[in-house]
Amino acid sequence: MDFQLQHTVEILERTPATLRALLQGLSDSWITSDEGPNSWSPFDIVGHLIHGEQTDWMSRLRNIMEHGEAVPFTPFDRFAQLEKNAGATLSELLDTFESLRQANLRVLEELNLEERHLESKGTHPELGPVTARQLLATWVVHDLGHIAQITRVMAKSYSEEVGPWGAYLSILNR
Repeated sequence: MDFQLQHTVEILERTPATLRALLQGLSDSWITSDEGPNSWSPFDIVGHLIHGEQTDWMSRLRNIMEHGEAVPFTPFDRFAQLEKNAGATLSELLDTFESLRQANLRVLEELNLEERHLESKGTHPELGPVTARQLLATWVVHDLGHIAQITRVMAKSYSEEVGPWGAYLSILNR
């Protein structure tokens, strides 16, 4: 599929509701389960998405629009949520994520990006030159990847419970 900004927004605007439908009201054992040491729970993943809304996607897009390749992006701390969200509830995180995402999508719409803007380049601190189009496409794939990660973590919580059917459940082998 070729990149289209409207297709991008279609996914980005649905992610908060998807997460809410999947996670809201679940018992703690579902939202705090993980895949073992150095892995994230659904709670941690929502926190990570919040941190991205606050410091990554729109900050980097603004950086591209204002500075081009001259000013590299600020490195993103992929683990900031682990300390930052201690004491919060999942409901609070879902509300925060939804509010931040809505605000970011309003700003994105207000930018009235045209094709020429999407080809504008910035500098990623590790990857080098990237375009606004690539950044926005990555935002979508990042959302989808973490939705998949949440469902995988939750499925693996029942790895032992499914017994021999585990041989047919590919999600348990990822």
